[in-house]
Amino acid sequence: MSDWQGAKQAPASRPAPVGRPLLSLTLTSMLDDVHAHSGAVYLLADHEPVLEMAVMAGLPRAFAAPWERVGLSAPIPVAEAVRNRRLIWVSGEEEMARRYPRIAVVLPYPFALAAMPVVTEHTAYGAVFVTWPGSHPPDLSDRERVQLTAACDRLALRLERAAEERRPVPPEPDLLTPSAGTTAGTLGTLEATRMVARLPYGLCALDLHGRVSYANPATAELLGLPVGRLLGTQLWASVPWLNDPVYEDRYRAALLSQHVTSFVALRPPGEWLSFRLYPSTTGLSVRISRARAVSEMTRAGPQPGDGTPRLVTISHVLSLASALTQAAGVQDVVQLVADEIAPAVGSQALVVLAARAGRLHVLGHRGYPDPQVVDHLDGVPLTAPTPGTQALKTGAPAFFGSRAQLERLYPARSRSPDGMAAWAYLPLVASGRPVGTCVLAYAQPHPFPADERAVLTSLGGLVAQALERALLYDAKHQLAHGLQEALLPHSLPVLPSIDAAARYLPAARGMDIGGDFYDLVPSQGRAAAVIGDVQGHNVTAAGLMGQIRTAVRAYTTVGQPPEEVMRSTNRLLIDLGVDLFASCLYLSLDPAHEVAVMARAGHPPPLLRRPDGNVRVLDLAGGPLLGIDADARYPTTEVPLAPGSLLTLYTDGLIESPGVDIEDSLADLGRRLGEIGDLPLDALADSLVGHGGTESRERLDDVALLLLRARAHD
Repeated sequence: MSDWQGAKQAPASRPAPVGRPLLSLTLTSMLDDVHAHSGAVYLLADHEPVLEMAVMAGLPRAFAAPWERVGLSAPIPVAEAVRNRRLIWVSGEEEMARRYPRIAVVLPYPFALAAMPVVTEHTAYGAVFVTWPGSHPPDLSDRERVQLTAACDRLALRLERAAEERRPVPPEPDLLTPSAGTTAGTLGTLEATRMVARLPYGLCALDLHGRVSYANPATAELLGLPVGRLLGTQLWASVPWLNDPVYEDRYRAALLSQHVTSFVALRPPGEWLSFRLYPSTTGLSVRISRARAVSEMTRAGPQPGDGTPRLVTISHVLSLASALTQAAGVQDVVQLVADEIAPAVGSQALVVLAARAGRLHVLGHRGYPDPQVVDHLDGVPLTAPTPGTQALKTGAPAFFGSRAQLERLYPARSRSPDGMAAWAYLPLVASGRPVGTCVLAYAQPHPFPADERAVLTSLGGLVAQALERALLYDAKHQLAHGLQEALLPHSLPVLPSIDAAARYLPAARGMDIGGDFYDLVPSQGRAAAVIGDVQGHNVTAAGLMGQIRTAVRAYTTVGQPPEEVMRSTNRLLIDLGVDLFASCLYLSLDPAHEVAVMARAGHPPPLLRRPDGNVRVLDLAGGPLLGIDADARYPTTEVPLAPGSLLTLYTDGLIESPGVDIEDSLADLGRRLGEIGDLPLDALADSLVGHGGTESRERLDDVALLLLRARAHD
């Protein structure tokens, strides 16, 4: 029994819960002991390996909304703390971006975090995290480590006692200091209120949810709204021109980092205002004033919306992250980085490199007028002293705001210029394994402030995860194609009186591999043709298809008649003990006597086009699918095959479409065969599989097609 299962046995009845706020008291005590400003307690869910947030303190729960429920396998500090049964320390935003990009991309702010498991010797109950401002020293002190660990150990013992007594520990209300709704309650004295009212600049107070709890008259004048319209609302919700994620981002940054933050915003039509946010553990004080210098500069310089790049906002980054999850192959990732990430961060060119066999190889690049300028990056040994290899080996991104900065550390780069003036080298590390390096290049010198470096580092983590998936997808794709090519005929044999052509298209969804098969086997002056469909679109179906095709060929070679070939193949499939079935159509062709003998096992009927152009569906006797009944029989049907006749054998993927009746599809196929004329067989095969979007991305099933045309006797 696993830890989480052992921790969460459901009681037979529901005793009274623990009578005091155990979790809240523990959390507030921990925050006070180590001078942290926020934190949360997680408990393991009943009967599933999931951590659920039970109480949060110091910040609105919305800040941690993506992680209210966390799987134990998730790359999140609290989950890792439980998995490894040890304290996890993250010293700041750069380390967070490198180790936990999913968190850093949503919260790219300077703060430190510690996550601790709540466990006894045998049982895990949950986890706790606490955070400090970004000014916290880079290392957790011994005193802090001991106090945090001891508090979690005490909590684990209390939870163990509650479990033994079968007393549930329910979630508790979050701990946020309530804000007063009146001016007197906020400021305390009437004289203080009058003093603030006389100030020439705006002052307002926000609670931890960002709601205005006080605003002086100057705030109302500067924002253009009466105080009554502001109280109880969030600034970005009540003031239309502040409704931009970048401004809400500054509020979140101030609360989480406990650092003073600021921004300027344009109040239409042309007045810029400066906002300075002073945080505490109970809320924010905001100072608002006219930004005259910015207004003057803007009148003489670029106007908003003139294309000047700005750092991506949280919403933009989350959109990019969502897009990256949809990238399938490596080139999809390269294209997405080029189309969305590079423009968003103001980059003009990029190179994506992968680490393989001790070297960096170029997977793709965009933005360079001369593609040869990136050739020097391909095949560079990981031991070479280059910015790309160093970033990958150390796991730390490198930023060069000018060519002089780059050449100061890497003089060799001056011998292979790429025409760019600034670079960001982002290590692509996924699942603790180096995947490659993403190089973003800028046409002009480009300073990289701390917040931009944090966002770029987070994006590097997301690109790394997408690239890891894409490399695996491409490897599986190549394996699938190689397996499929090995199991299907490389070419059809040349027969004296029969022309043949074949096509195979895998389903558009899945691994591009399936169980459809065909074959053409010369046999004692005659020929045998077979087409079939093993259920499924995976390696198992493909492997079974290969066995069936080999068996049919063997039974044909020893001279078995069609009904015996089908019976022998059916018995083989049952003896293999697999739970898959197969349809099959087998033909023994005798061009000299102008006849074909056919046996069918649940397969769609073939079509015959006579020399006069008439097409009919052949009504053949047959038996059940292969692999169902060991005693099944497969009677045969003899069909005349005059010179010029065309037999069309196919699998159901050619005629089945969502929402289309199978009889209508079969009639449409017959009509096309009648109208298409005497094309060469290869052209006819291409036309049939290409009709109606069969080659499109929406193909839901494999398609196999085998065309056989009887020639006049030599």
